[in-house]
Amino acid sequence: MQLTLDSIRDIKLYQRERGYRFSLDALLLFDFVRLKTQTKPSRMVDLGAGSGVIGLLLAKRYEHADICLIELQEGLFSLARRNISLNGLEDRVSAVRADINFLAEGSLNLKEPGAGPAGFFERGSFDVAVSNPPFRKVLSGRICPDEEKAAARHELRLSLPALISAAGYLVRDKGRFFMVYHPERLPEALEQLREGGFEPKRLRFVHGREGLPAKMMLIESVRGGSPGLSVEDPLFIYNAGGGYSSQVSRIYEL
Repeated sequence: MQLTLDSIRDIKLYQRERGYRFSLDALLLFDFVRLKTQTKPSRMVDLGAGSGVIGLLLAKRYEHADICLIELQEGLFSLARRNISLNGLEDRVSAVRADINFLAEGSLNLKEPGAGPAGFFERGSFDVAVSNPPFRKVLSGRICPDEEKAAARHELRLSLPALISAAGYLVRDKGRFFMVYHPERLPEALEQLREGGFEPKRLRFVHGREGLPAKMMLIESVRGGSPGLSVEDPLFIYNAGGGYSSQVSRIYEL
């Protein structure tokens, strides 16, 4: 497995040279997470963490947070563990190889003994959950022949209801769930979140450039929250000249 060593903001990251690599949606989700304080101890979980980019960036921003990265695919899980050590965050960030489809039952269904807890997380044990899940249903679009890329893009191993059910099990009352998703599935996402006990509170659409349809959306929900949804100003990836917008440049710290 050929790897590259990449830098993004204040972390370094090993990734496969050919295979699944993090993209802008992961950085947009990281930036969308806004907590009231950076000094209050908290527990966060990244559901489907890949090589760990979102969790590691959050660990750098929230220095009093303990973060758990949950990833099923063996290659990505190994990279996540390696990246935790690379960034010197072993004291606050852990990686667990597990199938989150089982989380609603209280089981992590661990795939690698000794890689995490004894097999169970307590209900409501996290303050914050984040997820950059697969956007597309299995029968929508061509499925990539690369297994890691395919599982990251299509719901081959994780459906939206299963993801929200897992988040609903792990997140405490009044805790927060942040996710990035495809805008054409907004009605489904809002319905599933409410059925799962979450009230959508913030919504932001992401466009390639001004005048084009949204290509992503960012949603913050509160478990057991009161109704009331705030739609934020749209985020544009590119400016009129074709370069990154000032918004995206700020996220990349360019």
